[in-house]
This record gives sequence, structure tokens and C-alpha cells, in this order.
Amino acid sequence: MEYLNQDGLALSEHYARTMETVILPFINARRTDRTIPGDDGVPLFASRFDADQARGTVLIVHGFTENADKFAEVIHSLLRRGLSVVAYDQRGHGRSGRAEGLDGLSLTHVKDFDEYVRDMDVVRREVLSGMPRPWRVFCHSMGGAVTALYLERHPGVFDRAAMCAPMIAPNLSGMPKPMAQALCAVEGALKNARKRVFVSRPYAEKEKFETACANGRARFEWYEDLRFKTPVFQNNGPTYGWLREAIDVTKDILTPGAAEKIDAKVRLFTAGLDDVVLPGPQKSFIDRIRDGEHRVVAGAKHEIYRSDDAVLFPWWHEVLTFLSE
Repeated sequence: MEYLNQDGLALSEHYARTMETVILPFINARRTDRTIPGDDGVPLFASRFDADQARGTVLIVHGFTENADKFAEVIHSLLRRGLSVVAYDQRGHGRSGRAEGLDGLSLTHVKDFDEYVRDMDVVRREVLSGMPRPWRVFCHSMGGAVTALYLERHPGVFDRAAMCAPMIAPNLSGMPKPMAQALCAVEGALKNARKRVFVSRPYAEKEKFETACANGRARFEWYEDLRFKTPVFQNNGPTYGWLREAIDVTKDILTPGAAEKIDAKVRLFTAGLDDVVLPGPQKSFIDRIRDGEHRVVAGAKHEIYRSDDAVLFPWWHEVLTFLSE
């Protein structure tokens, strides 16, 4: 028996078994992996998933410390709806290349957020170009910042974008923004841009559900098991260089006139219980898009797509319908 809801999401009661016996076999039978050179030659791990009689393609752009495989359940749902999928590990994440000089696999660094944007365009040219149209994008958190910049700079590529808790501005947990910027500047001057931010610790054990960004326990536990067994999935902390870029990206995204250039239809979802990114800048961004809509998902933590069934199922049905229209 397949313990799935109407949109191909797994019921929490039988989640792990459904993932292993139904969802993963289904998507892996339709999966092709390849590694392509990113903007400056950094290897990017990318996967395409071909739907039966596809009527469009969705590009998935994951968030900070994530990877494409974390979105297996979402990919399954899209495929069953007749949408092919392209998903890739952003540089410094998963099976893609990492910057040199980092202290272990769990540290995440980028020199400039524009590298992420240029990588996204490489994926568009090298992988997405052969996929059925129309092209849509589903992005989360840091992937939302990358997608926002991409949509501003490359009108006409995607006609719809669903943004899950996008990082238009990070939540600095009470630290004043000028203080955080000054700290990153000092560490950069001391040539510590590739060093771990002092409040972070290397990956050592599974995360605790109580402090996680997800409130769906079954979904959380399934991925934590996968992550624990897969060292390249164990990103868990930023460098001072990454933090500097995450703070500065807000100014770039909200540059006067930038969001107004977006010609895609955008639906932005704010997580009601989010403590990772700030809701105000999300509203400022979406309000400036010509064809933008804003939703608040009550009861959801930052990773809306890993909520419990009661929150996830109605939210994802709206996302799926939006991406399918």
C-alpha cells in the first residue's frame, strides 16, 4: 500500500518506509546525474528527473547547508503532476565543489553571492536548456536570495517562481547589523574570511528536533539519518565570508528598480514561526514585483516543506497548483 496523499507526499505515520520503498525508487528510476563546471570551473553536481509526458520543468534551488537530495519528497510530487525537475547542489554544498582552505566538510563558504547566481545560469544553459517548457523555479531560503537576484538580472527565463521562506535578509539573532558587518570586516582584514563564525561548531552528531528549522518530526528524522550517513551533506556552519555576503545580499536584492524588472509571476511564502530570516524584507521585495503575491503560512517554521502533515499538505497543494498552471 502506498501511504501517499493526493499530491504524492508521504503520510507521516509511515514516512521512512514510504520514502525508501515508494518515493526514492520512483524518482531514481527517472533520474540522471552529471557534474558540470560552474562559473569559474567549480564542479556542480546536477540531477534531472524526467516526468512521464512532461508538460514543463521546475528548477529547485536549495538553501544554506542543504542539497538537492533533501527535496526528494517534493521532487516526487512534481513528477507525479507531470513536471520534470532539475535540482543541483550549490557550490560549497553536497556533492559540488568546495572552496580551498576550509576546515572540514561542515564549513560553508562563498567568496561572493554573485558566484551562486552565475552558477544558476550555468545550470540553466547546461542542464535546463534541454528540458520541456515552460520553466518554473522553486527555491528555499538562501536559494531564494539567489533566485531573487537571478530573476532581477535575467528576465524572460522563468515564467513562475514559488519562494519558500526566501532569505531576502537573514535574522542575526539580536546582533545589530552594523556590528555583524564590522565583525566580518575585521575578520576579513585578518585573513579569516574562510574561518568558522565563532558561534558555530563543526558537525558532530544529529541535530535535535526541538531546535530544528522543521516541525515535522518524521521528515526531520528521515533526513537526519541520511545526513548522518553522508559526510558531504553535513554542512552546518558559515564562514565569516559567507556571513558577510548573506548580510550584504539584502542591499543587492532591494536595489531601487531591481525587483521591478522581474517579469515572472512570483508567489512568496513567509513561514509564520520563522526565526532564520526576516519577514519585513520579504514583504518589501514581493510588494515591488509587478505580478507578485504574498502568503503567510501559519504554524510553519523556516523549512515549510518539512512541516507536519496538517501544515504541509495544504501549503504544498497551493504551491503545486501554482507551479502546474
